Amino acid sequence: MNAEEITTDDFHPIDIVEHLAHFHAWDFDRVEDNQIAVIIDGAWANYALSLAWHPHDETLRMICTFDMDPPEDRLPLLYDVLNRTNDKNWSGAFSLWREQSMMVYRYGLNLAGGATASAVQIEDIVSAAVAACERFYPAFQLVCWGDSTPQEAMMVAMEEAYGRA
Repeated sequence: MNAEEITTDDFHPIDIVEHLAHFHAWDFDRVEDNQIAVIIDGAWANYALSLAWHPHDETLRMICTFDMDPPEDRLPLLYDVLNRTNDKNWSGAFSLWREQSMMVYRYGLNLAGGATASAVQIEDIVSAAVAACERFYPAFQLVCWGDSTPQEAMMVAMEEAYGRA
């Protein structure tokens, strides 16, 4: 069963994610009724995704994280690259969770007014998150542990990554 074959009229958004995880053979853990954690292997890292349904504001929130513990002296360069990266992302945004040593990509799908998310939409936001992480991971690495300037590091991320998670 692929995303197009999942009908969503009576499905909870997290149920849809669980079906997609089964289909793609992603490791997952249904944390609670309104939250699921998924691990997706990428070319550069393993990405930990958490999708949570918040019924009070009718939003499906997704965070995609990977390990990132940059040297203190490289933080200004990393923050410069983060700003440049977020300028190129229209759907989500990156931030560094310094205390947890994680890079985070965040996205919220608003389903106000009783709207429902389709499996295709959910698969798309997951794929977009992984693609963004894959696209910009090398730039983050180059400024943190290489000798690259933010401008040079962003040159490796100039082209869009295409494919599916």
